[in-house]
This record gives sequence, structure tokens and C-alpha cells, in this order.
Amino acid sequence: MAADRSVFILLTNTGTLFTKIIKGYTRAPYNHASVSFNRELSELYSFGRKNPSNPLNGGFVKEDIKTGTFSKYPNTTCVLYELQVTDREVEKMKRVLQIFIRSRNKYLYNILGVVGITLKEPVEFSNSYFCSQFVAEILERSGIKLWDKLPALVTPDDFRKCSRLKLIYEGKLSEYEPEKYESGT
Repeated sequence: MAADRSVFILLTNTGTLFTKIIKGYTRAPYNHASVSFNRELSELYSFGRKNPSNPLNGGFVKEDIKTGTFSKYPNTTCVLYELQVTDREVEKMKRVLQIFIRSRNKYLYNILGVVGITLKEPVEFSNSYFCSQFVAEILERSGIKLWDKLPALVTPDDFRKCSRLKLIYEGKLSEYEPEKYESGT
């Protein structure tokens, strides 16, 4: 029997102009999604800014909650969820992630996909993702289907409303202390 493991979904709001524009439309409290393989969030991946100072240069990124874009926005708010998965699902997720890591320079940020969500029409391009589409894609390609919709239509708010995700922390990202939120298992 497969042992249970956890992966973590981090939703954030940096308060940047881009996120304010998205929030103005979605009315959702968080507008960026990332996936991590540990509670410390040291293995955190998404699609977003490659350079904290340039919102137009986006793509596949390994994020760091202490440096990079998040450090530039110290008032970033977040919510962190835990998703129970099997060892096999984690293996699959890490294999899919390796494809992204190996080819990271050929991936682009799917800004038109964000527009597609507002129109409820998936806009998909080869090697182009937005943050929640990427996280949903990683999960789906690993056999974890949380919704009956294409990854290109998944929003950060869909994660927030997903009953399979267990809330671990909500507050300022800079105040998150992983050791305080160890699971009781």
C-alpha cells in the first residue's frame, strides 16, 4: 500500500500593479499559485517573474520565499495548503517537474491564457503557462485531478475552494514559520 505524503500549494498576493489588475477582475484574495514539495517551501515552483524588477519577463521559475520577487514585496499575503498524495504521485510530479527544469529557458508566461480565463475560453500555447495553469498541469499529469476543467481554466481561487486541500497557514508570507505548522501525523 502506498504511503501518504504531502505537497503544498501556496497562493500569494504581492500587491503589485499586475496583481491589483487581476484582483480587480477576479475579486479573489490571492492571484498567484505555486507548488512545493516541502513545508519549508524551499522547493517552490511556478510561472511568474524571472526578474523581480521586470514584470514583463516571465516564465518557469524556482521561487524563494526569502529572496527574489517575494523579498521585494515584504507585505505579500499568502495562504498555504497541504494536499495528501501518494509516494507514486510525488514521483510522477517530480518527473514532470524535471521536464520543466531541463527546458526552463524555452517556457514563456501565458499572458493570453490569463485573458482566456476572463472569457472562460482556454488559451493554450505550446511551452506557455500561467501560474495556476502550471500547478494544475503538474497535478493532472501526475494523475491528480482536482477539478473537471482544463488546467488552462484553473485559477488560484479554484485551489482555495478545493475541498481536498487542507489549510495550514494564512497571513504574511514573511511571517510564515514552517516548524509551527508541522502536521500531527
